[in-house]
Amino acid sequence: MKNRVSYGLLGRMTQTPTLKLTNSLGRQKQDFVPLDPAHIGIYVCGPTVYNYAHIGNARPSVAFDVLRRVLKVLYPRVTFVSNITDIDDKIMAASKETGEPIDSITTRFTEIYNADMQALGVTPPDHQPRATETIPEMIVLIENLLKRGHAYEAEGHVLFNVPSYKDYGKLSGRNRDEQIAGARVDVAPYKKDPADFVLWKPSTDDQPGWDSPWGRGRPGWHIECSAMSEKFLGRDFDIHGGGLDLTFPHHENEIAQSVCAHEHAQFARYWIHNGFLTVEGEKMSKSTGNVLLVHDMLAQAPGEAIRFALLAAHYRQPFDWTAHGLEEAARTLTKFYDLIDKAGNVQGRVDDEFLAALCDDLNTPRAITRLHTLAKEGRIGDLKESAALLGVLQQAPAGWFANFSKDVDVERIEALLAERLIARDAKNWAESDRIRDELTAMGVAIRDTAAGTEWEIQ
Repeated sequence: MKNRVSYGLLGRMTQTPTLKLTNSLGRQKQDFVPLDPAHIGIYVCGPTVYNYAHIGNARPSVAFDVLRRVLKVLYPRVTFVSNITDIDDKIMAASKETGEPIDSITTRFTEIYNADMQALGVTPPDHQPRATETIPEMIVLIENLLKRGHAYEAEGHVLFNVPSYKDYGKLSGRNRDEQIAGARVDVAPYKKDPADFVLWKPSTDDQPGWDSPWGRGRPGWHIECSAMSEKFLGRDFDIHGGGLDLTFPHHENEIAQSVCAHEHAQFARYWIHNGFLTVEGEKMSKSTGNVLLVHDMLAQAPGEAIRFALLAAHYRQPFDWTAHGLEEAARTLTKFYDLIDKAGNVQGRVDDEFLAALCDDLNTPRAITRLHTLAKEGRIGDLKESAALLGVLQQAPAGWFANFSKDVDVERIEALLAERLIARDAKNWAESDRIRDELTAMGVAIRDTAAGTEWEIQ
């Protein structure tokens, strides 16, 4: 099928490429065929708000923001839903440890998360439901599962009976033994099957709880997303996204709940997962001390540079975050902003080859390569309009350069200039150009004169 496009954004483009996405449900790249071309629905698992988001949490936020931007070009209406988990054992543990009320913790970290993601250029979701505001919908889902024989009550709990759903494991591809091992569940005598998972559990007097047909308690984690996606997108919708680590058991359990709770329900048709992120070649962990919090990173680097660095790798591939990669992203953006600044107010449109790259399973590395080509060809208007789909190059150049006009490290600048002089004397022009680029990314303009090299902050 050929997708309709907005003439105002894409200019003279008469035909657009078909969007292709790698669907984890089937593990292959497929043409995206929406349920209703007039209205696309997408749900992405959001954060559990008890602490600051780290760079690994930011990767899906940025990746699915790009997908949303592409969908909005191809289709007239897109509804994007991403939840907030504000009831969880980790949240309760944080409250007990600090003495801060749960609602205070979750409200504070929700606001911080949203502000940090906004600084990365992530568009706020159309709906951002909180788990605690969706308890009635969860109870209805659980009641449906009980009526249809897919759930049972046991010692104050309600559990989903995994063997009752014959397609369980289809998303993750796990066999029976892998399902039990991967669920990481405690042995519980009230379970009919080791793989069964909790839909509702009892709360003690000192724990948050809500009245239900099964007594005072709180929901299991998995039922939240099933209820919230249905509330805002319906029983069946187009795309469900999240990190690869959520494939099992969370997304597997979502499918089981939502399909079994309703007759003929299909739930999400395309499952999109982003790959894992490491830092300087190592897995992020508290013990290693390499957990990079977005909130801290934003005090050291522009959010746009962090975003651009995240897009350097394909969203499905493992990604190793490095300081060098962030510096390179900042240098590249500085080059582009310099061209935009010099070009002035020029008009353009989204480039055909650029859009084709993004329609090919969000191939951001190929799209970024195309940006370099547009810059080289002097098509600055097209460069800027195309980059909007990546969420970059949309501020005034002065705003970007202002990021580098504070806290000038004179010693570092002078050291780089000395290194550049050595490189020039050795006729190592590649190294000389690299150092010039690094200085430019720092907001330093240099001029080679008969008296030597002069520099100034732009």
